[in-house]
Amino acid sequence: MRRLLRVVALMAGALVLVAIALVAFSWAPDRTVAELAPRWAPPPSKFVAVAGMQVHVRDEGPRADSLPLVLMHGTSASLHTWNGWTDSLSKSHRVIRFDLPGFGLTGPMPGGDYTMAHYVVVVSSLLDSLHLGRVILAGNSFGGEVAVMVTRAQPDRVAKLILVDAAGYPMRSTSVPLGFRLARSPLFSKLMLVTLPRAIIESSVRNVYGNPSLVTPELVDRYYELTLRAGNRQAVADRFRQSPSDGIAGEVAQLKLPTLILWGSRDRLIPPENAERFHHDIAGSTLVIFDGLGHVPHEEDPARTVAVVRRFLGR
Repeated sequence: MRRLLRVVALMAGALVLVAIALVAFSWAPDRTVAELAPRWAPPPSKFVAVAGMQVHVRDEGPRADSLPLVLMHGTSASLHTWNGWTDSLSKSHRVIRFDLPGFGLTGPMPGGDYTMAHYVVVVSSLLDSLHLGRVILAGNSFGGEVAVMVTRAQPDRVAKLILVDAAGYPMRSTSVPLGFRLARSPLFSKLMLVTLPRAIIESSVRNVYGNPSLVTPELVDRYYELTLRAGNRQAVADRFRQSPSDGIAGEVAQLKLPTLILWGSRDRLIPPENAERFHHDIAGSTLVIFDGLGHVPHEEDPARTVAVVRRFLGR
């Protein structure tokens, strides 16, 4: 019996040592905005005071454009996901993009309120702060859901809507990024506040691309470093808990404006069947599905996707 207890104690001790080693190996403390900004917020980035936060914003293109395009990213992304579209469109259109609260350099919501209702208030306040009247709203994934709800809250403000692999309906995912699964776990989400193996971020980004070979080390750097922005890891866990992305079906059917729906055929997180549902529920909408692309088609192939957007903007 004593021998058995000794073996059990040795095994427990070994497991503790392995756990300590793993934590030490993947230790990843928070990084401040001051540390991250030189790489991720060069000009024309600016920070706009909204609802107790400094929201990271880029405002590019001709100010004379009377109908600016406002771009909103998805969960754990940042305004940089729209680099390709902005490079193309800002030559002739005013393009505004920003880090949603809880992500990128904007960081966490004061008070930790990540309900959809609060996101709508914050986004509307940002548009006010930028002195914007009518706009064209575009959003990917969670950002698409936010775009729908801002449009429902202020229908006179939104002239057109672009939804890119948008959340909002129940999802029958065939594959969920590892980082998302860990953030939803009460145990692992706590551990991830102080540890974050870069391999988890790389796996998650590759998961949302239709062609994972397009994921570069520089791209993984961006997602990894901005996830480490102070408060973002807790924000992701809080957002998943407070604002599930499947509850706006009744709102979608009330939309009455020109809407372009873009989707990747290889989106395994929000499958193309959800694109068909958006298309069915939004009268007069246009649906384009891009063969071979994944959950972030605007980032994976900006040239092919922005060509469709350009035609939509010209109507």
